[in-house]
Amino acid sequence: MKVVSSSDWRDDLAFESPTLVADVSPGEATRCSVCGGDSEPLERTELWAVKHKHPKQHGGYVRFYCQTHLPAIKVAPVAAPTRAAAARAERRIIAPRRPTSVEDRPRAVCPDCWVEVPSTGICGICGNTIA
Repeated sequence: MKVVSSSDWRDDLAFESPTLVADVSPGEATRCSVCGGDSEPLERTELWAVKHKHPKQHGGYVRFYCQTHLPAIKVAPVAAPTRAAAARAERRIIAPRRPTSVEDRPRAVCPDCWVEVPSTGICGICGNTIA
């Protein structure tokens, strides 16, 4: 049995990246998760959806935020490639390689019976040894 998670609009969101709620989940006005249940509902064009990572759920969780409570998103700095890494990338030849499967390999065939010979090299029909 294979257990899989359900698929919905939340799976398409990137982690820690604010997205306008109206673009991902249309519907009625709703509330900011920080403002609470007593606050006035806001239009979905005024709310941001942010998908956060969770230590025990690989899919994370999504919260809606108003502009006031939108969390600051930390952007990781991108390191510039070194000269050595750039030189290795230029020398690297990328050739599409396909793993050789059993079906792609040539098989030995008995010249007398025209049947496939097993790996022992002895034909199961006539007994000839095939090299």
